[in-house]
Amino acid sequence: MTSDRVAVITVSDRCARGEAEDQSGPTAVGLLREAHHTDVVTHLVPDGVEQVRDVLRTALGAGARLVLTTGGTGITPRDLTPEGTRLVLDYEIPGIAEAIRQRGTAAGVPTAALSRGLAGVAHAGDGTRALVVNLPGSSGGVRDGVDVVLALWPHVLAQLDGADH
Repeated sequence: MTSDRVAVITVSDRCARGEAEDQSGPTAVGLLREAHHTDVVTHLVPDGVEQVRDVLRTALGAGARLVLTTGGTGITPRDLTPEGTRLVLDYEIPGIAEAIRQRGTAAGVPTAALSRGLAGVAHAGDGTRALVVNLPGSSGGVRDGVDVVLALWPHVLAQLDGADH
């Protein structure tokens, strides 16, 4: 169990305009709460490099140690979450993003391979470091991604806080 702050950021033009209901953000929040993460904050922003960069900086500045984005990882012209994320990462951890894509394709969703989501480490506002992970915009993709991240989280958090291997 951890009390570290987690931020869930939904990136969607349609949801931001009120034309669609966010399904993936609440899915992530529910899974995190089931895993005893009690300090979960949410954000909803439209697609775009600057919007993603700015909301990530806001979440990190507020002390989030784990930041999950959902949406904007595909291949349409407006899917720019990875580009905005890359602007705040200190370094990437490609194995996490690869594991998320692999989980989806193994579950029989071949389009999971099209996700361009990133994972990496960024500085949080209080001088600590945080894990940032881009998840797909589908509820199934979020479930797969949260499963991967939560399995790694205790080890990742320990290493972010300076523990050895």
